[in-house]
Amino acid sequence: MCCCPRGAGSGLRRGRSRERHAARPPGACGRRVPAHPHPRYQSQTGRGTVLSAANLAISRGGVPVLSGLSFTLARGEALILRGPNGIGKTTLLRTLAGLQPPLAGQVAAGEDAVAYAGHADGVKPTLSVAENLAFWARVFGQDDIAPALAAFDLAGLESRAAQNLSAGQKRRLGLARMMVTGRPVWMFDEPTVSLDSASVALFAAAVRAHLAAGGAAVMATHIDLGLSEARVLELAPFRAGATAVPGGTDDRAYDGQGAGAARRGAFDGDDDAGAFL
Repeated sequence: MCCCPRGAGSGLRRGRSRERHAARPPGACGRRVPAHPHPRYQSQTGRGTVLSAANLAISRGGVPVLSGLSFTLARGEALILRGPNGIGKTTLLRTLAGLQPPLAGQVAAGEDAVAYAGHADGVKPTLSVAENLAFWARVFGQDDIAPALAAFDLAGLESRAAQNLSAGQKRRLGLARMMVTGRPVWMFDEPTVSLDSASVALFAAAVRAHLAAGGAAVMATHIDLGLSEARVLELAPFRAGATAVPGGTDDRAYDGQGAGAARRGAFDGDDDAGAFL
């Protein structure tokens, strides 16, 4: 995987032979709600690449947040986003997931490649644990929820209503949804919030298994998950860079230099906190 800061490029189109409509959270009727297709979000990637960004510039609330970001992500790789509050981690994730258009540059992903989980757990409170997972499995054309139940230690809670779960259990259920999507690129925004150390270990194990199976992951987190496959993209005013982290951990982040490589803005909220593609 290559990550490097570059100058902002020209806007390119979003597309595939047919436009992709990313699913947003279902409404009361449970139907998938298509997102507006963005012209700078493309579905074509290079051989072996599942996600890439070229000369990307992004904004939040109309204010520029970051610019000049380029990277490629291949199967089996993970990218960790780090930086201070307000630097644009959530905005970058939302742009990569196709929830908002970039100001300039291009994001390319495989067709129906991305599953994104925001800050919120995104579960239906009156449905049981099993019903929540079965619902999302059907949305994505899948049917097996047993691996997700086992991976996040939910096997004994299948019949419990989500509204009766603890905060940590709800978070585990929200994260377990990713395993029933069948999509190769997982994106997480602060996935370890509300998780104890044992649950963090479960999440890290699920991500490692996903990478080992040929998947990829992008996440904003300050927790060391021990991912030897991870690179760290450090976002800071006027700096952005990434590098492979040796030694089997992702606890070291590196800055790359470059004039205008990244510019700080004032917004890093998440209007789509419960969004799940």
